[in-house]
Amino acid sequence: MNALFIPLAIGPWQIVLVVLVVLLLFGGRKIPELMRGLGSGIKEFKDASKDESEEKKIDETK
Repeated sequence: MNALFIPLAIGPWQIVLVVLVVLLLFGGRKIPELMRGLGSGIKEFKDASKDESEEKKIDETK
């Protein structure tokens, strides 16, 4: 089972390569806008999952 996760290991060189590719594809000016959108998407997902778990707890108490 451990052999399945070895190719998924991400080292520092892979991170540098991904950052360089993103810079080449989107440019330096577009990246802050992309990160802002990603952050707001994650925040919305957390809020929705929090609301869902609260609704579930309310339903269980009835």
